Amino acid sequence: MPDKSGEVTRLLGQLSAGRREASEELAPLIYRELHKLAAACMRRERPGHTLQATALVHEAYMRLIGQREVQWQNRSHFYGIAAQVMRRVLLDYARKH
Repeated sequence: MPDKSGEVTRLLGQLSAGRREASEELAPLIYRELHKLAAACMRRERPGHTLQATALVHEAYMRLIGQREVQWQNRSHFYGIAAQVMRRVLLDYARKH
């Protein structure tokens, strides 16, 4: 599989520039890595947690793509922020339940 980091960074730049359609191209490129992050977050949660890694990915992705004021630097910046957003999703979930 070819290295996707350049393509991810390019699409993040387009997203930051306001090209909303870039999110549709970006999603399949980053899904696997986001799912790995979500699985790692879920391993730190209590056994029997009702939120699944896939749902965490989807919620975090919607929050990430919905941000208008972030100027994505590169894929590492994106994944760092994604990990923070996932932690916030879990906190919000815990507060509701």
